[in-house]
Amino acid sequence: MNFVHTEDRRMLADSLNRFIAAQYGMERRNQFAYGDEGHSPALYAQFAELGAIGALFPEAAGGFGGGGFDISVVFEALGGGLVAEPLLGALVVGQALIAAGTEAQKARVQDIAAGGVVAALAHDEPGSHYELSNVSATATKTAQGWVLNGAKSVVAFGGKADLLLVSTRTAGRPFDPAGISLFLVDGSAVGIAKRSYSRIDGGRAAELTFTDVQLGSEALVGQEGEGYALLELVQGYALLALAAEALGAMDVAKQSTLEYLQTRKQFGVAIGTFQALQHRMADLLLEVEQMRSAVINAADAIDNARGGARERALSAAKYTAGYVGALVAEESIQLHGGIGMTWELPLSHYAKRLVLIDHQFGDEDHHLARFIALGAASADSPKGRP
Repeated sequence: MNFVHTEDRRMLADSLNRFIAAQYGMERRNQFAYGDEGHSPALYAQFAELGAIGALFPEAAGGFGGGGFDISVVFEALGGGLVAEPLLGALVVGQALIAAGTEAQKARVQDIAAGGVVAALAHDEPGSHYELSNVSATATKTAQGWVLNGAKSVVAFGGKADLLLVSTRTAGRPFDPAGISLFLVDGSAVGIAKRSYSRIDGGRAAELTFTDVQLGSEALVGQEGEGYALLELVQGYALLALAAEALGAMDVAKQSTLEYLQTRKQFGVAIGTFQALQHRMADLLLEVEQMRSAVINAADAIDNARGGARERALSAAKYTAGYVGALVAEESIQLHGGIGMTWELPLSHYAKRLVLIDHQFGDEDHHLARFIALGAASADSPKGRP
């Protein structure tokens, strides 16, 4: 099988890598990521001009990509540069609108792709523990439309998002897949209280409280009560994006560790000549290549697999990102010694990001359990079909 990217994707990757290297150095990145904004609006607009956001969506929606490998190319470059910009929210909200939005809602995808609109998914709730069906926020139908009430937690860039895709319950109880509905909400709507804070790995998140937020009937995305399938669909895009981002970060951490082993000397020789360290590094290299294979499988599954087969490939990639990400973070820091923990060394920031990626859209344990459950369901279906 040919794993070489198309010429267009290679050109996109080269453009992004050059731009990130020139404009997103670690010192400048940390000023943005840990600042009041959590990112750079000016550079986010430049990412849009380069096509990084448009590559996440198909041509019919105003983009020029939208395939699994387009998404993986973009996020692998972002991971390599430790970019703290709200592209994940753009991807998830944009794909939801493409899949189930009205024509007016789909038109907003062009605004997202142009970089003028920051979008965020408001789904996780206090204590939800990654379960897509654990939704307690409510939307009550009225003569004028809907009224939203409830709380959402750890909403990436939720404090400044122009558009919020909010999951609510219009019927049923928490953990019921049926009865979940999604709404497109203006980030400045009356009744939304926001508590924004810096994340430990850079960027910002927010706790959102919705109190009698009035929405028109046009705010509903998709069919009433059938939002679970749409959540699962867009979660798949997020899992691929995070796995690819983790791979990009792993490659940088791996390379910096190799260079350190080749230059750091003890007893007059490079420590990379010590057999014990060579064995540890060899194991690390093999695990990173396993991660690369998982991302390739996930990118292919986004486009070509359906049902349980798609979800298993995506959960496998996210599980691998969690397992290998923690290993890369720990081993790279240990092989660097005490300097690996310092703020000034970029490695420490890559390690933090790798660990935090594990906790977005389900951690290692969650996706291992999900992978096993999906496999059991496939085995129980007729002829083992997903």
